[in-house]
Order: sequence, then C-alpha cells, then structure tokens
Amino acid sequence: MNRREFLMGTAWMSLAAAAAGSQIEKIFPDGGAPMAEFAAPPLKRIRIGFVGVGKRGTYAVGRICQMPGVEIVAFCDIKDSAIKGCQDILKSKKLPPAKEYLGPEAYKALCRECECDVVYACTPWKLHAPVALEAMRCGRHAFVEVPATMDVDSCWELVETSEKTRRHCMMLENCCYGETEMLALNMCRLGIFGEIVYGGAGYLHYTTNRAIKDGPSWRNEWYQEHCGNFYPTHGLGPVAQYMDINRGDRFDYLVSVDTKSAGPAAMAEALFPADSWQRNVKLKAGDYSATIIRTVNGHAIYLATSCFVPHPYSRINMIQGTKGIFMDYPLRIAFENQFSDGNVPERAFDDAKTEEYRKKYMHPMWRDVGEIAKKVGGHGGMDFIMDLRWIYCLQNGLPLDMNVYDLASWSCLCEITEKSVLNRSAPTDIPDFTRGAWKKLKPLGIHSVDINKMGVKDVQPGSQQDISSKT
Repeated sequence: MNRREFLMGTAWMSLAAAAAGSQIEKIFPDGGAPMAEFAAPPLKRIRIGFVGVGKRGTYAVGRICQMPGVEIVAFCDIKDSAIKGCQDILKSKKLPPAKEYLGPEAYKALCRECECDVVYACTPWKLHAPVALEAMRCGRHAFVEVPATMDVDSCWELVETSEKTRRHCMMLENCCYGETEMLALNMCRLGIFGEIVYGGAGYLHYTTNRAIKDGPSWRNEWYQEHCGNFYPTHGLGPVAQYMDINRGDRFDYLVSVDTKSAGPAAMAEALFPADSWQRNVKLKAGDYSATIIRTVNGHAIYLATSCFVPHPYSRINMIQGTKGIFMDYPLRIAFENQFSDGNVPERAFDDAKTEEYRKKYMHPMWRDVGEIAKKVGGHGGMDFIMDLRWIYCLQNGLPLDMNVYDLASWSCLCEITEKSVLNRSAPTDIPDFTRGAWKKLKPLGIHSVDINKMGVKDVQPGSQQDISSKT
C-alpha cells in the first residue's frame, strides 16, 4: 500500500459512520461529488481563454471563433508572435481582440483574473495538468490537449480537483470524433458485432523529426528521460468507448514491452556531423512500444505506439466481436456469414460491402454535420466535431461525452506502461479512478448536435492546415 492509498483508506474509515444509510460512493474524503454524468448549468455565451497558442492552439482558435455563442476573451503564450497571430485571426473575422498574457506562468493570471468560463490548453505535455488544475481552482472548466498528464499522481489530482470544484475537466481527444471511430461506436451500440471480445489501438506515425531533426524540444526531453507508451490516447480512447470503459467495465492491469531505440540514431548518422548533439543524444523511448490491457470483464486491448521508424500512418482502430469485426487503416468490416461457405478468410472483406455498412451505420453526428466539418477542416473534420459537441453540451447543460475519469484512465498509461517495461514487462495494476462507480454507469450513448439550435452557418473552409485524418 502506498502513502496515498493509506491516507485515502484512513479517510474512508473515518467517514463510515457518517455514511450509514447513505450512498457511500457519493461521499469523498476531500469533499466534492462524482463527475460522471455531471452537467453544469447551461452557458448560452461561453467565454474562452486559450493557454498555448502555437501551431495546434492557433488551429483551435481558427475553428472555435466561428462557433456561435462563443467569445474568445484571452490568449496566453510564451511567444508574443504566437499571440499576435491569433489576434490577427480574430481581426480577420471582425471580432474584438482578446486580452493578452505573456510568459511561462502567465496562465495563472489568466485563470485568476480573466472573466472566462473555459480554459483551453494546448501547451507542451508537462503543462497540461498545472494549467487544468489552476483553471478549475479558479472556477473555470478545463479542456486540455493529449495526453492530459503523464503520471498517476497528477491523474488523481485532476480527478479530485474536478470533483471538489464541480468543474468539467475534459481531455481534447479528437480521435474519438473521427468518422470511422464514430461509425464503429454506433455499430457497437447497435450490437451487430455480437459480444465484444478484444480490440486494437495505436499511434503509428513516423515523426523522428520531432525526436531529433527539429532540434532540442520538450518532446525530445521526454524521449531521453522515459520509456513506455508516451502517447497512448489517440488510438485507445475510441476503443475504450466501444468497450464501455468506466461505464460498465474498466481497465484492470497491463503488461508492456519496448524495443530498443535505433531509428533516431540512424537518422542522425545519415544527416548530422559526428560532433552534433543529434549524434550524441541517447533516447530511453523505444522505437516500438507494445501493451496488452486486460479489463475486469475479461476483454483485452492491444495498444501500440511507434514514432521513430518508417511506418504507414495508423491508429489500428479494431474491434472484434463474436459475430463480426471492424478493422481500420484501411477500413474493412465483415460479419460471420462472410467467413462461411468456404470463403478464404482474407477474401471475406468486400470493399462494396464495407462501403454499404459505412453509409448505413454512419454515426448521426457525422450524418448531421460531417460535410460542414470537412469544409472547416481539422484532421479530416474530427476537430471541428469535437469542439462543436462540447460547446453544444455546455450551452445546453448536458454531460460531456468524455469526463475526468476517462482523462485519467487513458493518460495514466504513460507512467504505468513505463513501470511495466522497467520491471521486465510485469503485470501492473491500473487504478479505478471512478472508485467503483463504473459498475453502475450507463455506456456512452449515441448523440449529435442541433446545428439549427446552435445557429451554425457560414463556416469558412481552410481555418487550419488540414492533414487528412492524421493527428
């Protein structure tokens, strides 16, 4: 038992008498209440402060400034040029300028002083949690990029702060809003794959330039200091939703293994002189990280990340049931009857049938706003749909699709996979951030937005450089 578990256990014991005759899961040692299915009072006008307006933050500003009922009131960054670029976006849309906060800790002043409802963080990884915590403690809802944090302790801190302040803390996992991911979710909810057995998820994206070629950076610093899966959530988030993780099931434990690091060194040897820092840097992060997650209900998820050796882009995005299978990259869907009658298994995947299924089972949100999303852009439109959905939920007082328990369950794997790797791939437990509530919660439903109610119209294409469905 670690220190945190001991303190939590002591606090729970002291509350036992007070909890008699009540629902114990609604009484927390540090105050607050559960955030699962939490809905904040409606905000017809949402004021947003952006922290971190570099490349990804700038793209978000370009999308969100087109949303009705939204006002961008503040920008915070360490570079004045980044803030100026976002002010120019507002000016081009004939919108008033936002207040400016400049400096490495200026986000604290934004959270405390600026009259905003939402803090939207697009900073480097290590700053996600500090910004979100400051925002919630100042009464703001926190929306943070991926991964939301890199260690288990800060996952717990985010959970407990969200519960205590009664403020949303959502990770901006855009891949949960991709067209094929939402297609798979809809098909799972319809039950047409039968009983779900296992799934596959990943982030296979050749980005060795981020490790060495682009120069020293916060990413490079992490790769030198840590192993394990440093970027688990893009592929994992959607598959976790298919499997009702935190809503009927939960992650139990995992085993992880890393390869050695060879790709960055090979690139450095080919491109840089012998006395360069690139030729002398040593990375702990392996070229390939592989993990098997076991859930309490007996499902399994294969999770992989590979960024430093050549590989076609893939998030794997696979779900297997007793009656059928969904496989992405490329998209293939088949059911049990397609594997019978003597068909060779690999021939059971039929392109025409897959396209028929794609159209028939398209998620209502993509059916309703997919064309608008593709015009606006943002990783094939998923970014626009993600922002549109959480804005719609806040404006109408609805629970968010992803809550702080999802944020913690997915992000904590950065540390837990590293622990397994460093312990010869030993099975390593994954915390239950819901504290047992997962047993009673309903799976994520199939939701959309009423664009007429929101007044969405005249959105402009090209609000950011689009890179197809990659992220």
